[in-house]
Amino acid sequence: MQRMKSNFMNMPTNPVILLSYVNTQLRDNYYDLDDLCSSLDWNKSEIIYKLSKINYEYNDDLKQFKLRD
Repeated sequence: MQRMKSNFMNMPTNPVILLSYVNTQLRDNYYDLDDLCSSLDWNKSEIIYKLSKINYEYNDDLKQFKLRD
C-alpha cells in the first residue's frame, strides 16, 4: 500500500469525527494504527482513550476501530 507523505494535522477533538477520520485513513492509506500515528505524529494512547469514551476499541486483526461488544 502506498504510504502518504507525512503531513502534520491536528487530531480532531470530536470523537465521532476522529473515529471516522482514523478508520478512513487506516482503510485507505496506512498499514495499521502505529503507522498512522507515526506518520501524523499523533499519540496512539490518546486516540485509543478518546475512542474508548464512545465505546470503540482498536481491532488489531481488522486494523480499525470497532464498537465494543
